[in-house]
Amino acid sequence: MSPVRPTVQVIGRRLDIEHHRLRDFLTRTAQPHEFFELGSPQASELVTSRGLADLDLPVVLDGDTALANATVEVLTQAWHTTTGPSRSHYDLAIIGGGPAGLAAAVYAASDGLSTIVFERDVPGGQASHTSMIENFFGFPEGIGGAELARLAGRQAEGFGAELQLMRGVVGGRTDPDGQPTFVLEGGFEVSADVALAAPGMDWRRLEVEGIEELLGLGVYYGAGRSEATQCGGDDVIVIGAGNSAGQAVLNLASAGARVVLVVRGDRLGKSMSAYLVERIEADPRIEVRLRTRVSALDAEEGHLAAVTIAGEAGEVEHHRANALFICIGGEPHSGWAEPAGVATDPRGYILTGPDLVRGGRRPTDWPLDRDPLALETSVPGFFAAGDVRHGSTKRVAGAVGEGAMAVMLAHRRLEELAEARTARARDGG
Repeated sequence: MSPVRPTVQVIGRRLDIEHHRLRDFLTRTAQPHEFFELGSPQASELVTSRGLADLDLPVVLDGDTALANATVEVLTQAWHTTTGPSRSHYDLAIIGGGPAGLAAAVYAASDGLSTIVFERDVPGGQASHTSMIENFFGFPEGIGGAELARLAGRQAEGFGAELQLMRGVVGGRTDPDGQPTFVLEGGFEVSADVALAAPGMDWRRLEVEGIEELLGLGVYYGAGRSEATQCGGDDVIVIGAGNSAGQAVLNLASAGARVVLVVRGDRLGKSMSAYLVERIEADPRIEVRLRTRVSALDAEEGHLAAVTIAGEAGEVEHHRANALFICIGGEPHSGWAEPAGVATDPRGYILTGPDLVRGGRRPTDWPLDRDPLALETSVPGFFAAGDVRHGSTKRVAGAVGEGAMAVMLAHRRLEELAEARTARARDGG
C-alpha cells in the first residue's frame, strides 16, 4: 500500500462516471483529498496558477506533480500501489482483502508464515464504503471503514505480508497433492500450501428499470462516502435498513443533505443497531418511509432527477433527488466455488467445518481421516472466513475473529502436510 499523501487535489466533474470512480477510489483507500468542480472559483484558480488549461480531466495534483486523465489505473501505477508477487510459492494465500482477509494476513505474517493477499479492488471490502464503524471493539470514538482497512493493511505489510491490490484471481488449478496454484490478473502464477477464501460480498442489485444507465450519474451502491460532502443542500434517497444504511443517512444529513430513508420492513430496529435508530429518529433532516420501495427513477440530461417511492397499499410519492444510495446488502462472492470443488449452501454461502458433516458422514471424496476443521471447506487446506461463509455474523468484528481463527487452523493443516512429507521421504516416496 502506498503511503498517505498530504496534498492531493482533484479537478473534475462530479457527475462523470470515471471522475466519480476516481474520487471513490481515493475515499475508500483513506487518501485525504479535495475535489474541485470544473468551473468553480477554486478550480479556475488552480487551473490558472498551475497552467492546467490544456490537460485532460480529471486532473490529480499530488504536490508538484499533475496527473492528467487520472484514472484509478493511472494512480495505482504512478503511486506504485502494488507490484507483482516477490515469490512463486507461499505458506498461505488469502483471497480477499476485507476485514477477514486482512486480519488473517496480520496474524499469519506475525507468526512467520510467508503470506500473500489477492484483492480485486481496494482493501476493506464492503467495510471500505462505511463512513463510520462505531461499535468496533477498541474504538470508542468510532473509525471509518476505509481508515480501518488502511491501518490493517499497513500492519500486515509491517509483519511481511504482501498485498496484491487491484489484482484479483482469474483462474487456478490444484496439483495431485491438493496444493493450489492461483492465476492472477497480469499473468502471475502463485502456489501455496494452504489458502483462505475471504472474498466477501457483491452488492445485491436493485431491480428498477433504467438503474444501470444511471450508475455513477446520481445512483450509487454503498454508503457513498465520496459523495456525502458534495450533497450539502441536496435532496437524496437512501435504500436499506442495516447499519450501513443507518450510517449513510446520518453522514449525509450531517453534510447538510435532506434525506429520505426507504425501508421495506415495518421498523428499523429489526436489522439496525439501536444507537443508530435513536439518532435517525431524532434528526429532523431525515425522513423514514417504512413499508416502501423505490419503484421508478427519472433522469434529466443523463443524470438522476427524481425517485418514485411506492407503499404497500399502492400509494406513490415522487421525490426530486440529486442522488440515490443503495445499501441493501449483498450476495456472497462465490461463483468460483463450484468449479473449484468447494461446497456451498443453496444461497451460495461457503460451507465449512461441522456444516459439511451430515448425519456423521464427511463430504463425498473427502480424503483425510478426520472431519473438516472448523473453518475448512470441502477441499482440505482451503479455509473460508468472513461474510462469504455460511453462518458468519456479518459484522466487522466477527470477520476479524474468523480471520484470526483461520490462521490457527492453517497451522494445523501445515503440520499435517509437514508430517506427510516426512513420511514420504522416510518411505522413499
